[in-house]
Amino acid sequence: MLLEFPWLSLVIWLPIIGGIVVIASGEQNAELTKRIALVYAVLTFLVSLILWFGFDPSTAEMQFVERSAWLPALGIEYHLGIDGISMPLILLTTFIGIFVIIAGWDVIRHRPSHYMAAFLIMEGIMVGVFSALDAILFYVFWEAMLIPMFIIIGVWGGPNRVYATIKFFLYTFFGSVFMLVALLYLYFETGSFDILGFHAAPLGLTAQILIFIAFLLAFAVKVPMFPVHTWLPDAHVEAPTGGSVILAAIMLKIGGYGFLRFSLPITPDASAALDWLIIAMSLIAVIYIGLVALVQQDMKKLIAYSSIAHMGFVTLGFFVIFGIFQRAETAGAVMGIEGGMVQMISHGFISGALFLCVGVLYDRMHTREISAYGGVINRMPWFGAFVVFFAMANAGLPGTSGFVGELMVILAAFQADFWFAFLAATTLVLAAAFTLWLVKRVIFGEVGNEQVAKLEDLDRRETLNLGVLAAATLAIGLWPKPLIEVMEPTIEQLVQQVQVSKLPSAIAVDDAPIAGLKP
Repeated sequence: MLLEFPWLSLVIWLPIIGGIVVIASGEQNAELTKRIALVYAVLTFLVSLILWFGFDPSTAEMQFVERSAWLPALGIEYHLGIDGISMPLILLTTFIGIFVIIAGWDVIRHRPSHYMAAFLIMEGIMVGVFSALDAILFYVFWEAMLIPMFIIIGVWGGPNRVYATIKFFLYTFFGSVFMLVALLYLYFETGSFDILGFHAAPLGLTAQILIFIAFLLAFAVKVPMFPVHTWLPDAHVEAPTGGSVILAAIMLKIGGYGFLRFSLPITPDASAALDWLIIAMSLIAVIYIGLVALVQQDMKKLIAYSSIAHMGFVTLGFFVIFGIFQRAETAGAVMGIEGGMVQMISHGFISGALFLCVGVLYDRMHTREISAYGGVINRMPWFGAFVVFFAMANAGLPGTSGFVGELMVILAAFQADFWFAFLAATTLVLAAAFTLWLVKRVIFGEVGNEQVAKLEDLDRRETLNLGVLAAATLAIGLWPKPLIEVMEPTIEQLVQQVQVSKLPSAIAVDDAPIAGLKP
């Protein structure tokens, strides 16, 4: 009976209701407003833990399914469900949401209730994206994410926030329009907006390629992939610390999730035909963007470019599987997608923590320029220890979560092609280079100036934030098995779906697999 309760809807709507309550509480008592926001964020995480512990990791079937009519005349339903792909991402979303609220506790003085409410509402919307099984419901949640993030950057952002918000909105909205056209085409082909029904639809190769490109335009912008990545550094630089954390830790993962939920299972033949394009874009992101990160003078920009490079690992792991299929290595294909998923979860912890670290310094000195610092560890030893730890995790140090996902993707890439693995592995060198360069210039050495000499170490709130994220980074790095076990059945089923051709002629004859690929 307990598991029959609509827990999934509660995780979606509880933070949204919380946001409305926080706004209604007004600005008269800012401390009370913050406490209410934190209570709703913690309650949402606790409810998501019920999903985690009630989740059956032995099956690939959708769980906690909720289905009811929404717009019956159009066949649109309120249809929710989660599997081994969406479950970890939902838990990551509710987990990070707590730290975003805590991070803005003493920093946000202009309309704090609206600030907290925007993050709570966006948290619920993002959970909706990961759990929607109706295409229109997914699209509504997908587009609704733009509104609170637009407000967060536009109201509490830096001096060029208007430019950054408009660029962010135009990039993401442009890609979403093509995705909507693809979803409508699939509706007329299948007679339903059921996403799982889309997975079984037989589509010609031309139709698949067009749909794949439409999805690519939407998901590549969100990841973001080269060359549609230029909005991200601007958005990060202008966003407040909480905005950068949620953007890097969660919103970028929604693009990767879209590839797994839509592109691969709906258009497997087109994915196989155009895998070279995604692999090329991913390797460019890994190498070129890593080089760009080396020359950055702004800490936020450096971490933003680092995020793009690391997300290149994710898309590489997702699409290198087609080269593995040609060698009949199904286990390697599963490892590639699992590595991409582990990388997404790991990146959520590490990138979120690094942006929180930048926020700690910015709150004290009001500058993000690397040249303005030096010898910070002399005044802030605990802070310096955390920065070094997260920097090493960002570089893929063994024992941290950053190592696990990257290793799995490199091993999978090696099974597809030696040069894919070789080029992907260069990011380990580049990540170490720009990370150590940042740490050397900011953390170590002599005290750089009088402002640095006046710095005070972490307070209890900041220590709590960084300490918990460090523990999570270590936990996955040392014991990734629980996370992988949750994902494995779903990913194995996805690999089996992707291996089988959906061309009408192949299905009509004998369910033949893609030409040249072995099931």
